[in-house]
Amino acid sequence: MITEYGNEDVLEVQEVPDPSPGPDQVVVGVTASAMNRADLLQRVGQYPAPGPKPVHEIPGLEYSGEIVTVGSEVSNWSVGDAVMGIVSGGAMAEMVVTHERMLQSVPRGISVADAAAIPEVFMTAHDALVTQGTLSSGGRALVHAGASGVGTAAIQIAKALGAEIAVTCSSSKVAACRDLGADLVVDYTQQDFVEAIEGWTEGVGVDVVLDVVGGDYLAKNVQCVKVQGRIVQVGVMGGPMASFALGALLPKRASLIGTVLRSRPIEQKIEANQRFVSELLPRFDDGSLKPVIDSRFSLDEISEAHAYMDTNANIGKILIDI
Repeated sequence: MITEYGNEDVLEVQEVPDPSPGPDQVVVGVTASAMNRADLLQRVGQYPAPGPKPVHEIPGLEYSGEIVTVGSEVSNWSVGDAVMGIVSGGAMAEMVVTHERMLQSVPRGISVADAAAIPEVFMTAHDALVTQGTLSSGGRALVHAGASGVGTAAIQIAKALGAEIAVTCSSSKVAACRDLGADLVVDYTQQDFVEAIEGWTEGVGVDVVLDVVGGDYLAKNVQCVKVQGRIVQVGVMGGPMASFALGALLPKRASLIGTVLRSRPIEQKIEANQRFVSELLPRFDDGSLKPVIDSRFSLDEISEAHAYMDTNANIGKILIDI
């Protein structure tokens, strides 16, 4: 639980009442959860869960586990089913309640404990690149923070679609991004990614930019995107304020799209979830997609997990074993 807003010391493991499902909901016994940037922001009071402030503020946006209770109107799921999914909060707990249409089956060949590394980042990357960015076979994408959870998912999704992908990352993460299949890896500490993209695309630009950084990257993203391309902003790790020459965007007839999953109405979340289930989940079953796991912490080590994520040292997901 977040007992107050502040550093890692405000996180405490406490006992709270078990959740109970509504008619169209299930309760999942959580095997594992996973860290996201939103957890760090929520802990310091900058990214609250949507809706009224809960009595027990429990962070966590994704989980994997087994269903322990089903609501009276649930027909497609049963107690004991191995599932995973995203929620607006509360996944860093032994039990979490969720709508039945927000559930995803744990893919074959992936353990329930590892499956927690899938839902948030793969859904975010798929929604940003494909649904919002309309990336398709033969297209080209630029993704920043290529070794992050979203970045490692985006690389795999682009390659599975038959698209080409360029990513930016720091020196220590270049090899990992190449190993995942990135066509161009730009070490931003050594090279200007605008120049690299210009050379890679022969001046044409990319179809879609997926950016979790923001700040002064926006002006550079405008330079990198092609005519009628799309810049999809899903985070602001580099700062929430940005300034760029609006005149540079107009002749490209490009779109700048801001998007989040967490605060969408439940109907829109269900739509995104069902599209993910139909279009992307089978690719985990056939092995073309896989979770990328950096490290694991126990729930009692949650403060250490927050501190580690704050260093930006991870490649892929940080899991919390519940």
